[in-house]
Amino acid sequence: MYAVIEVGAKQYSVKKEDIIDVERQTADKGKEISLSKVLLISGDKNLEVGHPYLKEAKVKALVVGHLRGEKTVAFKYRRRKASHTSKGHRQELTRLKIKEIEIG
Repeated sequence: MYAVIEVGAKQYSVKKEDIIDVERQTADKGKEISLSKVLLISGDKNLEVGHPYLKEAKVKALVVGHLRGEKTVAFKYRRRKASHTSKGHRQELTRLKIKEIEIG
């Protein structure tokens, strides 16, 4: 059984016991959170698709920890102008472990 969930502006395909990194959540480490934006659930022989979300479907996850992603660099260079800028960014992330997929 797997589900497609939406966290922030991204969608993730998850199964039970999967570990995913999502945008920073406000929950503390060790807490259990419920993700209610479930787009699709696939069982053994059935498939349920929401419009856009499934009502009464939830994915429960445990907050494993908070971390920061890899550094990405935006570099702009203007040839023959002696002008360049460099800007770095590290995304704040939360690591989640999927505990259970519930179908209302």
